[in-house]
Amino acid sequence: MANDQQKHPGIDWMPEFSPMNVVKRHSLVMHPGDSWHLAHWYEAPREDPAVPEVYTYTDAMSYAPGEEVAFHTSTTAKDWTLQVYRDGNVPTLVHEAKGLPGTFHATSPHAYRDGCKWPVGHRWRLPADLASGFYRVASSCRFENGASFVQHHFFVVVPVDPAPAGRFLLILPTSTWLAYNDWGGANSYDGIDGPDRNQFSPILSIERPWTRGLLWLPPGAPRLCDPIKRPAWDAPRYYTKEWAYTNGFAQFFASAGWAQFDRHFVIWAEREGYAFDMITQTDLHFRPEILKRYGSAVIVGHDEYWTAEMRDTMDAFVEEGGKVSRFAGNFLWQVRLEDEGRRQVCFKARAHAEDPVKGTDRAKLLSGAWEDPAIGRPGALTFGVNGAQGIYSSWGALAPRASQGFTVYRPRHWAFDGTETHYGDVIGAEAGIFGYEVDGLDYTFRRGLPYPTGDDGAPGLIEILAMAPAVRVEEEHRGEGFRYYLGNGRKDSTTSAKPAGAGGDGGDSDPQRYGSGMIVSMPRGKGEVFTAGSCEWVMGLARGDFCTQQITRNVLDRFLDSKS
Repeated sequence: MANDQQKHPGIDWMPEFSPMNVVKRHSLVMHPGDSWHLAHWYEAPREDPAVPEVYTYTDAMSYAPGEEVAFHTSTTAKDWTLQVYRDGNVPTLVHEAKGLPGTFHATSPHAYRDGCKWPVGHRWRLPADLASGFYRVASSCRFENGASFVQHHFFVVVPVDPAPAGRFLLILPTSTWLAYNDWGGANSYDGIDGPDRNQFSPILSIERPWTRGLLWLPPGAPRLCDPIKRPAWDAPRYYTKEWAYTNGFAQFFASAGWAQFDRHFVIWAEREGYAFDMITQTDLHFRPEILKRYGSAVIVGHDEYWTAEMRDTMDAFVEEGGKVSRFAGNFLWQVRLEDEGRRQVCFKARAHAEDPVKGTDRAKLLSGAWEDPAIGRPGALTFGVNGAQGIYSSWGALAPRASQGFTVYRPRHWAFDGTETHYGDVIGAEAGIFGYEVDGLDYTFRRGLPYPTGDDGAPGLIEILAMAPAVRVEEEHRGEGFRYYLGNGRKDSTTSAKPAGAGGDGGDSDPQRYGSGMIVSMPRGKGEVFTAGSCEWVMGLARGDFCTQQITRNVLDRFLDSKS
């Protein structure tokens, strides 16, 4: 299935209850001839005693077997049910608590920043033999007419095997998930923060629920990339925004998260018979010793936000012989984790004006783009590509009629073994593996082959195996009824989440107007990095694309076998 999501085992979702009842909406703002945006809608409790609802979050993102999970809950129902599933190809119920007494707790207007601070509603000590993986938490309550309210949360169980053999370590890009979680009013893109309640929040708390759609989606939920190429002079469509607004899901549900990205890879890898363990980026930051036990690490999906400490750990891992497979896109922002990981900080385009580390001895930790000279740590040093030289394709007016695949330039590389791929072939187009955000490099061509220029800090040993064009802004045309979601980059800097240099006046003089997405191979020290720099690579696996699957197998198998 194109969107292989599971139904709720043991829970009925009833159409009598619309989740839109718990989503606050603001007015539609349009500027004639310019881009449009909904002035933010977001999920928050109704807090109406007449309407049963339940929300839960955990006191951490991950736990080791044997540790206790604390579930913090607020509900207007007299009782509620909590179920925990180990998610994947075959979701398995591992814990259930029914008839839990319901207690209501008010939600702070700044819960997105400060956390909810609800008391514990349930505790569960994890079994000592619980397997590493992604555990989906379903909290539910029922109406008198039998309809249900269901909310999803998650935690990860980290591995404890001191010498895992034949397994790779999957690192979930949870800092990116957090950046898109606008539950309570704001995320790293939009929100009700600031004196005029119209800004994104540079500080985000993990002590709150996850917004609807990041962790679970129904079958048929759309993806950001256009399902069909738009005919000339048809008005641009933004299918995920339309679907989310209509069905009461988060406006950013399609941009990041387990449901839309990582879960597809996990299902495919389990079906293929791969053995692997799982951690969050918070674990990579605070428990770097876990990665050191493995010879191979994997990252998939939308992977945009990292701390300096995460990069330090990953760089050391590769230098010492580790192998990294990154089937992911949009490596762009430095963030900081504070308060033992409970809070994530990223000021983005506002960093030079507002980030408190600017001008201090911690200035290199400025929460902005990696390519910012004040940070000076090019993304390509870690993964062979960077988000600043890539970005959008195949949706809205962002290269809307692109192939949605990669053009191959070095078909004799080992990654293409068994694919019968030729120079100039386009791979993955039918499955739409190129988009919605991609990573690339500044490049040049010599004798028909692409090479990194190094102008963006890319090491000279990087091999560009395949690539395709991408854009940084929407190219606007004055068609009847045309409205653009991102537009040509004209957005006030106090609310903008774009890196410096992205957009400007949208003119052709903007050096960052155009970019690319790439598949690259990069040796580093004793190790190696392979990157297929596209968020949508996972769709080649979910949709059964031959080349995408074979390349993924080649990389995983080679890197697993190379462990000494």
